Amino acid sequence: MNYRSKLITFLLILLWGVSGVEASPITDGLSFPLSLESYKDTGMTDLLAILTHRIEVEPLNLWASLLFLGAVVHTFFTAWFHRLASSLERRHRGELRARGEETPDITVVACGTARLCHFLGEVEAVFGIWVIPLLLMLTAAIGLKPALEYVEKGVTYDEVLFVVVIMAISSTRPILQLAEQCLAVFARMGGNRTQAWWFSILTVGPLLGSLITEPAAMTISALLLGRRFYALKPSPRFAYATLGLLFVNISVGGTLTNFAAPPVLMVTAPWGWDTVYMMTHFGWIAVVGIVLSNALYFLLFRKEFTTLQPAVVADTPKELLRPIPVWVTAIHLFFMASAVYNVHRPALLVGSFLFFLAFFEVTEDYQDTFQLRSPILVGFFLAGLVIHGGLQQWWIAPVLGGLNELPLMFGALGLTAVNDNAAITFLATLVPNMTESMKHAVMSGAVIGGGLTVIANAPNPAGQSILGDYFQDGISPLGLLLGALAPTALMCVCFILLPQAG
Repeated sequence: MNYRSKLITFLLILLWGVSGVEASPITDGLSFPLSLESYKDTGMTDLLAILTHRIEVEPLNLWASLLFLGAVVHTFFTAWFHRLASSLERRHRGELRARGEETPDITVVACGTARLCHFLGEVEAVFGIWVIPLLLMLTAAIGLKPALEYVEKGVTYDEVLFVVVIMAISSTRPILQLAEQCLAVFARMGGNRTQAWWFSILTVGPLLGSLITEPAAMTISALLLGRRFYALKPSPRFAYATLGLLFVNISVGGTLTNFAAPPVLMVTAPWGWDTVYMMTHFGWIAVVGIVLSNALYFLLFRKEFTTLQPAVVADTPKELLRPIPVWVTAIHLFFMASAVYNVHRPALLVGSFLFFLAFFEVTEDYQDTFQLRSPILVGFFLAGLVIHGGLQQWWIAPVLGGLNELPLMFGALGLTAVNDNAAITFLATLVPNMTESMKHAVMSGAVIGGGLTVIANAPNPAGQSILGDYFQDGISPLGLLLGALAPTALMCVCFILLPQAG
């Protein structure tokens, strides 16, 4: 597909997203889902009784959640689908050779079953796939028009559009080269060795998420890790440990400000938390936790670093060494800032991005190939996730509302692993009479658990899309979970003990 075709495809997807941006994630007047107030169970205190009552009032709640559970389970089987597809393809080609149908002129004859398994093995497509049975179920139960109204008006795609745009801009050569130059200052302190780059990227990169947004920080950190670390072919254990560490650090690294992390954005207005508040209550703890987590993994894998020293592999490609005028980089930064400012203004967000595409073509001498595939796939993943996630409020809100501070923190952490952490914090704003300590517990749990799964934090699909090719058969959800457990546990200790010490 040529550049123009890709551009047209990308714009169509953007326009599709804009058409649905009309309402908040929970919209009055929809046939489904019901508003939380409509259940009239305010006086009930037993969680099981509340959930049972809500299923009795609206049985579709249970079926929608079971479909969501199916999508979550599906993500753990994507690697299996990839292996099955490869096996089917090999068997298919063996049968063709046996029949004499594969010749040097005809080497690719598609195996439909193998292609289907490949599709089912794409983690970015999982939630989009499971939207199909969800829409069929809703159409059969409440009718086509109400089902479409939910997809069009019942959820907001602001975050989806923003992640696609910011990921596309931040993966351009001027931004990537600027980030690498900044990180090189810290890497030179460690002799410019692989471990110095590893530590710099995993420390400074996530903290940049508080300024340039978490999706941009994830994109830049993943691209640099790919070239500076994963290209050296570390052991699978080390590779997954680094991936888990990256995801956890990115999730907590956006808490130094009140505008860069999706879960923080959800509570900024309802709870009145400004940047100073975030820095003093969460940001400094995140910095300590990131440094300690990196130091822990650095010590655990210090011997393996000695096997990752072929500097020629990790050197910056020659095309990235060509000088880029300052004004080109400055305008790229301007478009990134514009995207951040217009995150909840989809018309301006798309309009400014169209101007950026025009600027990209004008300055093509200083650019590389425009990266569209990963942003589009990530956008598709997130769109499916918010459609499913918008139907989980019936059980998430009472679960959060029925816990005290410490259980609430671990409850938010666990829920984050199976749902986007921004959805968790948003639903927490709907819970009445939450104390300040309870709000802290929800936010802490939501950002701490953001690295356990791909769906736990909006930028995670971007990191998986960029780094997935460095893992045989793609990234295993179990491998990611195991790699993220240690830094997640350490972050829990920091967020529990450090506020008391402070």
